[in-house]
Amino acid sequence: MGKENTQKQIVDLIVRSEKILILPSSPPDGDSLGSAISLYMVMQKLGKKATVICTEPIPEVLKFLPNSTVIQNEIISTGDFIITLDCSDSQVDSIKSSIEDNKVNIIITPKEGGDFTRNNVSFNRAKSDYDMIITVDTAERIQLRGFYESNIELFQSIPVVNIDHHVSNEHFGKINHVDIMAASTTEILLPLLQELSERTIPNLIDEDVATLLLTGIITDTGSFQNANTTPKSFARAAELISYGARQQEIIQHIYKTKQLSQLKLWGRVLTKIQTDDQHRMVWSVVTQQDFKDTQSSEDQTGDIIDELMTNAPGAEVVLLIREKEDGDVSVSVRTTSAAVDGSAIAEHFGGGGHTQAAGFRMNDTTVQEAELKIVEYVRNFQKERLGLQKSDKKADPMINVEELMRRAEEAQKATAIMDTATSENSAQPEEKAPTKKSKKSSKSFNPQPAHEKPEEPEEPTTPGPKVETIYKFED
Repeated sequence: MGKENTQKQIVDLIVRSEKILILPSSPPDGDSLGSAISLYMVMQKLGKKATVICTEPIPEVLKFLPNSTVIQNEIISTGDFIITLDCSDSQVDSIKSSIEDNKVNIIITPKEGGDFTRNNVSFNRAKSDYDMIITVDTAERIQLRGFYESNIELFQSIPVVNIDHHVSNEHFGKINHVDIMAASTTEILLPLLQELSERTIPNLIDEDVATLLLTGIITDTGSFQNANTTPKSFARAAELISYGARQQEIIQHIYKTKQLSQLKLWGRVLTKIQTDDQHRMVWSVVTQQDFKDTQSSEDQTGDIIDELMTNAPGAEVVLLIREKEDGDVSVSVRTTSAAVDGSAIAEHFGGGGHTQAAGFRMNDTTVQEAELKIVEYVRNFQKERLGLQKSDKKADPMINVEELMRRAEEAQKATAIMDTATSENSAQPEEKAPTKKSKKSSKSFNPQPAHEKPEEPEEPTTPGPKVETIYKFED
């Protein structure tokens, strides 16, 4: 099915629906939040009821986004059990309830002369309060952080529209609008909202909606610096600016405003950079202790990985390993070349993403154990890719053992050469001071023949350093 047909299907479904649930991925970022809130605002304009649920808090740096306060973090319960009483023949006078021995008693008293029987009572499960679900920037349902597991029946009972741009997307929706060539999910949403506006009411995309969509493009392209930036990214950004998107507001809040605690955190992470030149990789680790010491928060790690890439010329794989408050370990993977597939590294650990920007989570492990496993795997990944000679010795990720051993061997060879030279020198005769009579043969080259027996050197009267004599010159 072509992109145009998929887009038309989504627009048709939105037009028919009245209650729409919008789910951004977690942890939330500029693209997922920009996509979710822009959809919410458009649905509001169309007179529809929309709800945005995100189970993780909004990063401080993104709270400037228009209508960011509409996001709820409570999981919706759809497991209500409904008891229905038909009151067409008898009216209700009062209702009481009590709980005894793990049993619920509901006491319904009819008005005088009335009566209720079993035939008046029916039982039902609560129906979904929504007509459709739209997930944005979500490659897999695990990124909904528990919402899916708690509401599986909801996902099975109503259509799910999956809008995303990650190559690792699992296509879990009834309708999957996935464009892996797009730099961001908001880049995909712009033409969809334009078609929706043509079908419904004009001017759906106002300055706030345009700003939200542009935020997704700017953050996912690193302000148009990342390798995923395409001509279409610039074209979409230009369109959004023509709609009134506030580009400088986005740049100011995301790239030019840094709290002191965040700067301290960045400084600490950058001082902990580890490098492996042989395998062309760079990584750093941020722990909960780092957050405490710098009085910073997890969401302030922000663009540290981009700083790591800037400060690591020659590296092909860049890793940022973060210890989460809940004990999990979150890992961001970046590669500096499309020839190095970062998503393959992430997928090995159950994650995913793009070729040059991916990520994953690890649980039931410490950050130290996770670091060792990750570094070892990436070393082997790079060793195979680069065709490096395999070694039986496992290198310590903190120390380049192979380099130390090489230097030790060179030092041993140098010592052996010096010992040999000193031993040979001890067999040479001691030079006598030149006299005036030897002027005749001055500057003549006269090495001592190897077959002649050298004279015994005189014993030095005072101890002193031995002087090596390889050739003898006579004045």
